[in-house]
Amino acid sequence: MEETKRMENRRDMLLKVAFVLFSVVVVALVVLPQNFVSAEAVAPEDTSQFGKHLDIWFMTFLIAILMMFIKKFEWGVAVAVLLSAAATYIVYFGIISIVEADAIAEAGTMWTQANLIRGSVASITVVVTIGCFIGTIKSWQYIIVGALFAPVFYLVEYLCIYFGDILMTNTGVAMDPGGAILVHMCAAYFGIGVISAIRDKRAFDEPMFSTTHSYTFAWLASMLLFMLWPSFVTAVLDPADVSRATAVCYMAGMGSIISAYLTCKIVQKKINPGIYAFTLLAGPVCMSPIMLLIDPFFAVFWGMLGGILSTLCFIYLQPWFCKKLGVLDVMGVHNLHGMAGWLGVIALFVMTKDLSVMMYALSMVAVTVVCGLLVGLVLRYTRGDMKLLLDDRSEFIFNEDPEHPEHDLSNID
Repeated sequence: MEETKRMENRRDMLLKVAFVLFSVVVVALVVLPQNFVSAEAVAPEDTSQFGKHLDIWFMTFLIAILMMFIKKFEWGVAVAVLLSAAATYIVYFGIISIVEADAIAEAGTMWTQANLIRGSVASITVVVTIGCFIGTIKSWQYIIVGALFAPVFYLVEYLCIYFGDILMTNTGVAMDPGGAILVHMCAAYFGIGVISAIRDKRAFDEPMFSTTHSYTFAWLASMLLFMLWPSFVTAVLDPADVSRATAVCYMAGMGSIISAYLTCKIVQKKINPGIYAFTLLAGPVCMSPIMLLIDPFFAVFWGMLGGILSTLCFIYLQPWFCKKLGVLDVMGVHNLHGMAGWLGVIALFVMTKDLSVMMYALSMVAVTVVCGLLVGLVLRYTRGDMKLLLDDRSEFIFNEDPEHPEHDLSNID
C-alpha cells in the first residue's frame, strides 16, 4: 500500500515537472525571438475600447464570485478562475504572435485594443467552461486547461470568421455579433467534453451546501454581470450599432429577470436562489446572435423565452441530462450558456434562412466536444489520486479556529 502511494506521488511529481518544463519551452519559443524591450504601443485611435476591455475582465472575475456559493469550496473556485484565465491569455497571445505574424508586421504592433479584447474574451470563455468540472481536478491542472483551451478557442474563432464571411456575403447580417456561439456554446460543449472524459461520479454525491451569505454574494455578482453585459456584446461593434445593441441587451435581460422569477414560482412554488442567480442572465445570452436584427421591445419577449427555457433546464433537464451522460455538470453551464445559446442560434437561422448559421453552430459543437474529450483525458491521467472533490481543505492552509468542524482534516490522508 505504501509502495503504491509512493509511486503515485512520484508520478504526480514527474508529471508536474514535465508540465513546467513544457510551459517554459513554449514561452521561450514565443518570447526569445522578440525584443524584450519594445517600442510598440497601443494605437491612440484604438484606446476608446479600453473601458470595455477592462469591463470584460471585471466580468471574468465576477463569474468566480458567482460560483462561490458552496461554503466549503470558495478559495478553490478563485484559484481555478485565476489560473485558467491567465494560462489561456498568455498562450492565446503566443498563438496570435505566430499565426498572425504578417498582419502584426503590417500593423506594427500586436497589442491593439482589438487584440486585447480578443484575449480577454478567450479568458472569460475558459472561466465559463471550467464551471462544468470545477472542483473535480487538482488546482495546478487548471493551468493545463487554460493552456490547451487557447488553441481550441482560436480554432472556433477561425470558424466564426469563415462562416461569418459567408453569411455576411449572402445576407449582410453579422454572424453571432454577441458571441452566443463563440463564447457561451463553445464553453458549454467544451466543458461537457471534459467531464465526459474525467467521469468522476463522486461529484453526484457531494452535498454542495450553501449559506445565506454565499448566495447573497452570488446574486451580487449576477447583478453586476447584468450591468456590464453590454460592454461584452458591443466590444467589437461599429459605433453606430452600440446604442441599439445595448438597448436590446438590457431589454432582453429585463424579460429574463421577470420570466425566470415567475417560472421558479409556478414550478417550485418558491425561489431557488441558486437557479435564479444564473437564469436571470438568460436574456442577454439568447439575444446575442440576433441583437442587430430585433427591436428592443421584441427583445423583452425573446428574453422571457430565454429565462423560461433556462430555468426549466435547471429544474428538469439537468438531472436527466447528467444521468444519461453519467457525469455532473457542476455549475449547470449547459442549462444557461448552452441552451440559451441554441435558442438564439435557432432564431438567427429562422430570420436569415441561411444554413451557414447551423453549419457554424454544429461545427463548433463537434470541435469543442472532441477537443474537450481530449483535454479531459489529459486531466484524468495526470490528476492522480484526489480524495476530496469540491473542497478547499484538500489544497489550502487554514489559519482559523482548528476546533471548527469545517476545518477537520482527519479524513484526509
